[in-house]
Amino acid sequence: MRDVVRGPGEALPHNLWNGGVALDVQAPAPLQRRHGPRRTAFPIPAGIHRGAIRIIRQEAIPAHGGTGEGSAHRLETYAPEREERPMRAIVIESEGAAPRLLEDADESLLSGDVELDVLASSLNFKDGMALAGKGIARAHPLIPGIDLVGRVTGSVGSDTERFSAGDLVLLNGDGIGESLHGGFATRARVRPDALVRLPAELSAERAAAIGTAGFTAMLAVLRLEDAGLTPDAGDILVTGASGGAGSIAVALLAGRGFRVLASTGRVEENGEYLRDLGAAGVLDRRELSEEPGRPLQSQRFAGAIDGVGSTTLANVLAQTAWGGTVAAYGLAQGPDLPTTVLPFILRGVALAGVNSVDCPLPLRQRAWDALADELDLDLLDGMTTSIGLSETIGHADRILAGEVRGRTVVEVTQ
Repeated sequence: MRDVVRGPGEALPHNLWNGGVALDVQAPAPLQRRHGPRRTAFPIPAGIHRGAIRIIRQEAIPAHGGTGEGSAHRLETYAPEREERPMRAIVIESEGAAPRLLEDADESLLSGDVELDVLASSLNFKDGMALAGKGIARAHPLIPGIDLVGRVTGSVGSDTERFSAGDLVLLNGDGIGESLHGGFATRARVRPDALVRLPAELSAERAAAIGTAGFTAMLAVLRLEDAGLTPDAGDILVTGASGGAGSIAVALLAGRGFRVLASTGRVEENGEYLRDLGAAGVLDRRELSEEPGRPLQSQRFAGAIDGVGSTTLANVLAQTAWGGTVAAYGLAQGPDLPTTVLPFILRGVALAGVNSVDCPLPLRQRAWDALADELDLDLLDGMTTSIGLSETIGHADRILAGEVRGRTVVEVTQ
């Protein structure tokens, strides 16, 4: 992507990204006062004719529809020649049916009060399960994709008054890609309840790279923060560290000054990658995953973020120090937990669950504000790869097999 700077009324070049124009706009004064000059790139969706765009502006508007000072993206467009294009989407027609990419999908499938042009999505472990028919899809037909970043094109109902046409927004979970149509399409209609304005520090592509994985990682970090864990407490373990959520958790914790130990099944392949993200040490996952040990073991960790579950989580709990907290968000190894109550009643260990799907809006806003403020965007870029929507179905088996490292952005027009 080549970024350019244009002010209101200035002509735009015809460089295209995903059918749109990649722009670089100066952040408004309130953001510059807090962070210094910042720039961000975002695409104009394909539905807007490139010759009809007049103004692109970042406004110092309440970032999440509240009354406080904030900054979020809004695109102002003049579109006398709106180019209507068919909706492109991956669709799972019925239970057990193989997913198909449709170049002219039925837009009447969509329902929801906020209409969006989808700018980008991402591929998560749960998306891989949905595409592989492993029980995630709860309604049919279904457009999968549990993440989306989009531009508001219209809305109905009093609950949508905080959004205007042109607002850039993001949505993680809230049932999309499972029981509601999700982000693997060029169009979407969604509920406003969990919709968050895109922070001004982030481009649409970077927000998609963060996605549910990064959002979940920050929720887990906030669980540790709310439990009172500080860097001087000791080592923090991250399991499943080379996956999307694990990678971002390592980067976030290291950025906060914690000494992070990263557990992975591919130490030789991923060790340098994890150290570049900030891990102080890398563990072979077999130390924790092969068999349950004693219910109380040597105290190694002040806390942990676990995306694996099963035997791994049981051993992590057994090795967590007195008063420590373990934030659990995943079940890559399994949903079982072969442990006892001893870590809880003899060491005061707390097991804190993390649920990104049903997360209330204020917590969503808190997490995304923290991500925009804390996450090193160079590290994010380094862990991100992009694929087209046409490649997404073929990547499902790879992500389920643990062969996908970091984050994968889905460019929905490709």
